[in-house]
Amino acid sequence: MPLSLVDPTAPPVPDAASSMRLSELLGALSHALDLTEGQPEGHCVRACWIGIHIGRAMGLPDLQLWELYYTILLKDLGCSSNAARICQLYMADDLTFKHDFKTVSDRLPQVLGFVFSHTGLKAGLADRFRAILNILQNGGEIAQELIETRCQRGAEIARQMRFPESVCGGILALDEHWNGQGKPHRLAGPAIPLYARIALLAQIVDVFHRSAGRAAALAEVRSRTGTWFDPQVTAAFEGVAASDEFWAVLASDNVEEAVFALEPAQRQIVLDADYLDDIARAFAQVIDSKSPFTSGHSERVAVYADLIAEELGFEAERRRWLKRAALLHDIGKLGVSNTILDKNGKLDDSEWIAMRNHASLSENILGRVEAFREMARIGGGHHERLDGKGYPRGLAGEAICLETRIVSVSDVFDALTANRPYRAAMPIPKALGIMRDEVGTSFDPACFAALERALARLETPRAQAA
Repeated sequence: MPLSLVDPTAPPVPDAASSMRLSELLGALSHALDLTEGQPEGHCVRACWIGIHIGRAMGLPDLQLWELYYTILLKDLGCSSNAARICQLYMADDLTFKHDFKTVSDRLPQVLGFVFSHTGLKAGLADRFRAILNILQNGGEIAQELIETRCQRGAEIARQMRFPESVCGGILALDEHWNGQGKPHRLAGPAIPLYARIALLAQIVDVFHRSAGRAAALAEVRSRTGTWFDPQVTAAFEGVAASDEFWAVLASDNVEEAVFALEPAQRQIVLDADYLDDIARAFAQVIDSKSPFTSGHSERVAVYADLIAEELGFEAERRRWLKRAALLHDIGKLGVSNTILDKNGKLDDSEWIAMRNHASLSENILGRVEAFREMARIGGGHHERLDGKGYPRGLAGEAICLETRIVSVSDVFDALTANRPYRAAMPIPKALGIMRDEVGTSFDPACFAALERALARLETPRAQAA
């Protein structure tokens, strides 16, 4: 029996864009970047705290501090784009690999030790040997490929989010080293953008402080000064690091609020509906870059959700809000290893638990933004079923809101009609037939019927043209 529908013309909870700060929005979404980089929650935010203090100590004016602020907060925008390749080359969990690699310097014994301790640990002996041999023989080219992909993709996405070239250039040069031995372009000394020099030091400080404490962070910075780090940036950091309060806030639960308060007010950014659309679309690209099998998935789900909403009579403003939610519904997948996302076979129990957790991660990330709380419900609930057999909460019937039911239908339809590691894309009639069998148990009847009508409407002009 069809569930009763809420009034489709009723406005959603407002985005409150006029009262939302850019720092609040991107600070919350940066937690998704922490996930895919294998870092503890809040890494980008903490690195921003460190870097802005360094910038202030160096006497940067407000406009440059603003640019530095977003360079650091968004430094890992491209990090999902090399995850699948890391899994393929190293036969390793990309999240653990990335987390541990952050502690490795460019000293050969450390690099070799990392390769041997992280490559093909769960593979057969012959496969592991071949993988290690490939890395030893082609390590330079492999590292260049992985870093170039990440940095270039991050800069591209920052441009799509309307940030100036100074910010995009800082993201692009994040892995350049003062001695010219970094990547992707082997820039050296002052040729490296200042924001990148500060961001690199800030992220290393956070990694070592988080894992081993203040003394370890200071020791690591000093050991890499002149090779990785600009001595002037290190000198500014040494001055900042003399403050006990600096370290106390860095280690506190209130560091995020402190970072938001640090945002320079030099530039007035209007978070209107158009800009929110651009940000949602940009992060959808970050999400879909995680796996070659999800390329374009979030965009397509947003299109299908919009078609269904149009059939159900949603007004334009509400459809726009729903498209944003659909673009971000899978943001929690950034916290799932590609060894699971790209597995060509059945998931075991522990893998299935990790996969299911992506819905909760989506809800947690989106829920950090007050204006996105309703979107968070969709991210957290798009794998729930009408019969209560879904996850993560086992919600049933009208406990699942209409917008979530729309995204659920859209998500499954796209999953069935796109290539997956374990099967080829299905023809549309076959996919609809499979879904039709679960109408009323998994899928909302009205939403599924609206999808069928929308697809038929799209097909009619093509049939007439043929």
